[in-house]
Amino acid sequence: MARLVAVTGATGFVGGHVARAFTDAGWRVRILARRIPLSPQLADLTPDLVPGSLEDEDALRALVRGADAIVHAAGSVKALDAASFHRDNADGTARMVAAAHAAAPEARFLLISSLSAREPALSPYAASKRAGERALETGGASLDWTILRPPVVYGPGDREMLPFFRMAANGMLAAPDNGAARLSLIHAADLARACVAIVERREWRHATIEIDDGHPRGYGWPDIADALAAAVGRPVRLRRLPRWLFDAVATVSAGWAEMTKLPAMVTPGKVRELFHPDWISRVPEFPQNLGWLPQFTVNKGFSVTAAAYRGLGLLR
Repeated sequence: MARLVAVTGATGFVGGHVARAFTDAGWRVRILARRIPLSPQLADLTPDLVPGSLEDEDALRALVRGADAIVHAAGSVKALDAASFHRDNADGTARMVAAAHAAAPEARFLLISSLSAREPALSPYAASKRAGERALETGGASLDWTILRPPVVYGPGDREMLPFFRMAANGMLAAPDNGAARLSLIHAADLARACVAIVERREWRHATIEIDDGHPRGYGWPDIADALAAAVGRPVRLRRLPRWLFDAVATVSAGWAEMTKLPAMVTPGKVRELFHPDWISRVPEFPQNLGWLPQFTVNKGFSVTAAAYRGLGLLR
């Protein structure tokens, strides 16, 4: 009988890639779904479905019952306030830990966190991701868990990087004027395959590990502009914008969010994250130990992502 993995967040971007990777590896996949039908990203998969949300403790226990592994990928990247981030990213993880204790205490538990958790003082989002990690560290002492911190994740199905591709298609990339700051990247399919490797090898027990696409020093904005230019097939001019301009946009966005009750992506916390100088993943011997290596360079990954956007009519 195929091994069973329970996945949260599978109707979203990263979780959808995780569900696909485990299916491709021969696992039976069970997912938590708030709504049916599922997203187009899962259209050709046939996972077992458990209706419910992270607030539904009965659904969480049904999700993990009998599972050999649990991958918690659900969470929020934007919210109205710090309390909402904490509810989604920290309290949700705590409920998953409780469900694992109750219904699958022997299961391998993998939490997909974020590299931002390394700097929790920067933003409510980063603080909530670190709080989610602590919920697992303190509440899951008897569980077999690993925390994985990816950097910027991109690929088909992602909407957060779409504005950068659209700017590039118009010949320009606006980026923070943050000097020599660098960041790591990873394609979602590579991240998902790494999740399978971590679960199957059962290494890194009670450990927090970081990951990237194999480019050891990450990327500066000129590198990203060049990769986008290759992906969209035209020259891209990099324009560096000052901190005060980002702060002004964040202030306006915050006011609009307060008025409309719709969360904004550009917030004061996000600006602090954008201007942080070091988002380079600190990768130990992780890939070699697991027999995993990334398949997507940034040029290949951006080209595949641009083609996916074009296929959906999102990019000219």
